Amino acid sequence: MTTLDSRPLHTLVHAPGSPDAEWWRTAVIYQVYPRSFADASGDGVGDLPGITSRLPHLAELGVDAVWLSPFYRSPQADAGYDVADYRDVDPLFGTLDDFDTLLGRAHELGMRVIVDLVPNHTSDEHAWFVEAMAAGPGSPERERYLFREGRGEHGEEPPNNWQSIFGGPAWTRTTNADGTPGQWYLHLFDSRQPDLNWEHPEVRAEFEDVLRFWLDRGVDGFRIDVAHGMVKEQGLPDWDGHVSMIEGVDEVDGHEAVPAEADDPSRADEVTGSGNRGPMFDQDGVHEIYRAWNRVLAQYAGDRALVAEAWVEPLSRLALYVRPDEMQQAFNFAFLATPWDAPQLRDVIEASYVTADGVGAPTTWVLSNHDVVRHASRLGLSVPGSRPNGIGVGDEQPDEALGLRRARAATLLMLGLPGSAYLYQGEELGLPDHTALDDDLRQDPAFFRTGGAERGRDGCRVPLPWAAGEEGFGFSPTGVTWLPQPASWAAYALDAQRGVAGSTYETYRAALATRRAEQLGSGGLTWATGLGDDVVAFVNREVLVVANLGTEPVVLPAGTEVLLASGDTATDTDGAVLVPSDTTVWVRATA
Repeated sequence: MTTLDSRPLHTLVHAPGSPDAEWWRTAVIYQVYPRSFADASGDGVGDLPGITSRLPHLAELGVDAVWLSPFYRSPQADAGYDVADYRDVDPLFGTLDDFDTLLGRAHELGMRVIVDLVPNHTSDEHAWFVEAMAAGPGSPERERYLFREGRGEHGEEPPNNWQSIFGGPAWTRTTNADGTPGQWYLHLFDSRQPDLNWEHPEVRAEFEDVLRFWLDRGVDGFRIDVAHGMVKEQGLPDWDGHVSMIEGVDEVDGHEAVPAEADDPSRADEVTGSGNRGPMFDQDGVHEIYRAWNRVLAQYAGDRALVAEAWVEPLSRLALYVRPDEMQQAFNFAFLATPWDAPQLRDVIEASYVTADGVGAPTTWVLSNHDVVRHASRLGLSVPGSRPNGIGVGDEQPDEALGLRRARAATLLMLGLPGSAYLYQGEELGLPDHTALDDDLRQDPAFFRTGGAERGRDGCRVPLPWAAGEEGFGFSPTGVTWLPQPASWAAYALDAQRGVAGSTYETYRAALATRRAEQLGSGGLTWATGLGDDVVAFVNREVLVVANLGTEPVVLPAGTEVLLASGDTATDTDGAVLVPSDTTVWVRATA
């Protein structure tokens, strides 16, 4: 057993801030994936009225804001991340009036609303791309995208060797009006998602106008999809590195991507495999775009926010996106990518504060989203925290009970950290991925473009279970769901957990209430040492957070006031509190 030293050593990492600072510095923000949250129409696909009907759940949970994944008009080739019209709602999800109703109801309940913006690419059904295809080579319409002549004697080879993040070449060849082979266009994702040319002033002006359209309706901010990908290196040079949105990089500058040692003073420049590299990502030119967007948001009251989805490493590069005149937040994917290992977690937490504090930005924590296997499943794998791109039949199946135990501990660790935090829909229920989804039901383009080599992201996008005894677990009034739910999800349904002491849902509720009451979001972080290498322990204001990742219990002195625990604790004959393996506790800190 490891016993808390009566006078442990302390190291200040992050100083407390003001509880009255901008909301986005401390907010807990809940991601809603619209097609899988709640369906009001009965067609089996979630929609805006369905979300509105369930907003009281989010208010009861205690979140500060809601982030909506795309609901724009789209052919749904990539679940809405292929946008055909940035100023309208797809009929699949409802209408603009439905959006206004949702926004108004969220504000009534005290929650802000962030919407997704997808600026790297459009749908191939966007009016601009339709015009570009009709206009032909050399036309002004094609200048809005990245059309190029092919290489080879007859232009039969792609303009460069770039690969799509979803697998296969990043170029598709067009056909001219006379039926002959034409130019090629770039798509870092699916072929139905052509990349925009962000060197074109019309593209920049268009997206500033899109920002204003939604700001005028009252949204509180934007999550920027592929925020590191809009500007490409001049000349679009060949690159032989590995590219994957989900798994990051295998090598960086010829070196294996592994975390630095915890005592390495250069750890702010380490890599964890959570960054995209190459001439198509993280070019310095993106920052001019975000400075312009920052000026647009500054014209509106209410501390509107920009949130970067930037798979960028090292952390010192990520910090550039949240300088005072750019974005307000950037997801901490290095934290998400870190294995269930105490030294590596301490390392990435400290490095995150060093870099974010250096530019006056909050650190923005996240464990799950619509692009990665849920952390309740990742942490149940034989290498806990590893990140396969989907799990299916024939793959290693997670230990569901162990994964949930660790997920609850990881979440309580995350919510104890100062800064902002994001929750992905369903994680408050403890949902795992659907890891036995039939391949013939999959819809993720990554599955098809890799020939099934990557299972894709469908497993983390299955519709939520609201009511254990209803068809479709209450997701839809007809019981229809666009992806099937595992039968085991009855135990995870909201109505099976609400009011049940110690359930995952009630643990999340208690954590958010305590976090708010103790002002942990604006607090500081001081390491509490002396508990062993397998423990992450720190003091945030008046709360001591202890996460035991080891195999032996951690012993806290008799009389310790336990505020919250991710799992069952025990007491010994002397009244000391025993914190078991894979458990996090919040206790009242003592001087």
